[in-house]
Amino acid sequence: MISIKSKREIELLKVAGRIVYQTHQYLKPYIKAGITTKELDRLAEEFIRSKDATPSFKGYEGFPATLCTSINSQVVHGIPDDTKLKDGDIISVDIGACYKGYHGDSAWTYTVGKVDEEIKRLLADTEKSLFVGLNEIKPGAHIGDIGAAIEEYATSHKLGVVRELCGHGVGTSVHEAPDVPNFGTRGKGPVLKEGMVIAVEPMLTLGSPEIYIYDNDWTIDTIDESPSAHFEHTVVVTKDGYQILTTGDEENG
Repeated sequence: MISIKSKREIELLKVAGRIVYQTHQYLKPYIKAGITTKELDRLAEEFIRSKDATPSFKGYEGFPATLCTSINSQVVHGIPDDTKLKDGDIISVDIGACYKGYHGDSAWTYTVGKVDEEIKRLLADTEKSLFVGLNEIKPGAHIGDIGAAIEEYATSHKLGVVRELCGHGVGTSVHEAPDVPNFGTRGKGPVLKEGMVIAVEPMLTLGSPEIYIYDNDWTIDTIDESPSAHFEHTVVVTKDGYQILTTGDEENG
């Protein structure tokens, strides 16, 4: 069932989303060659807890960490460990925070040092596809409108769309109904209503969109080892569009 959030719930979701945004901003200066993903994870957990929140992902279905840290061809759900970032890497950092029982969820892909032009294009176009999808959001639109817009943008820019993974509703659980795929057909799927809260998160690749999962049952990688990027915001559907919750500002679509 897709829930409509009350004004009180949306206010709590805004606080959770702001904490997620602040955690991203706090981590950014540390994302450089030589740091381990485990160190980033420790910094993130300490920061989230300092804001009277808890990490949404830690312990979720057995996930062992605060962050998902996915490097280069890893699409999502990378587990922080002793891997050191190196110049030329890209890393998707997915952060969830729970405040008074309500969650915020946002991922961003960062560069480590200098990366080549194709990688820069992948990141720029994946981020752009997120906002292309968000711009479809308003009451009366369909979930399929979001996915269709992302898919059209990605394919026109020669990027692969990972189809097995999708966005989702957000509320008292970090993953709620509805699923929000990054492909679809306009006019299909659940109808958006004011007060719905969803996470939109395109995951695009420079090569094949085919994926496989590691033996750890979490980390997902591209089958051809092509680089992958991931950008995500949690938003609330407003009376005339949407508002991003995982930001430091009041942003409306």
